[in-house]
Amino acid sequence: MPPTDSRVPTDVPIVWVLGGPGCGKGTQCDRIVQKYGFTHISTGDLLRDEVASGSERGQELTAIMKEGKLVPTDIVMSLLKEKIVKELPNTKGFLIDGYPREKEQGIQFERDVAEVSIVLYFEASDETMTQRLLKRAETSGRSDDNAETIKKRLATFHQNNDPIIQQYASKTKTISAERPPDEVFAEVVKYLDELKK
Repeated sequence: MPPTDSRVPTDVPIVWVLGGPGCGKGTQCDRIVQKYGFTHISTGDLLRDEVASGSERGQELTAIMKEGKLVPTDIVMSLLKEKIVKELPNTKGFLIDGYPREKEQGIQFERDVAEVSIVLYFEASDETMTQRLLKRAETSGRSDDNAETIKKRLATFHQNNDPIIQQYASKTKTISAERPPDEVFAEVVKYLDELKK
C-alpha cells in the first residue's frame, strides 16, 4: 500500500529497537538517549500512561488488558503517532523500543506514521536471555520473570520477530548482545553515526 498523506513529516532518524526479553535493549536505549539526544518511546509506557490518564481510551485499554488480550494495533499506532508529533520539535531522533511486535505493525507504521531509518536487532541466545531474566527476577519482583513464562515469551518473540527481520533485512543491523554492554554499544554507535552522515 502506498504511504498516506497523513504521515508525520520528519527529517530526523526513526530507529526501531528489537530484541528478545533480557537481551539488554533497555540499557542500550538509555545510552543512545544520553549520547544522541533521541526520544525513547516504549509502547508499553505509552499504554500505561494512557491508562493512568483516566481518559476514555485509557478505560478501554484497561478493559482489554484485564482480559489479557493484545491491544489493537490501531490504538497503539495512534498513541505512537501522537507522541512523535508532540516530541518532533524538540528531538534529534526517535527510538521506538520493542515495536513493531509483528510484521504487519511495521508495514502499517511506515504507511501511516513515517518511514523507519534503521532497525537495531539485539540478538542473544535463548539460554543467555533466560539466565539474565532469572537473575533479574531475584530483585525485580516482576511476575513474568519465571522460567515457565520466560519460555513462552521467548517462543512468542521468535515467532513474531523473525518475519520482521526478513521484511526489513536491508535496514536491519543485527548486533550480538552476548557481549558486555560497552562492546554492544560501540557497535550501536558505529551504525548510528553512519545515519548522521
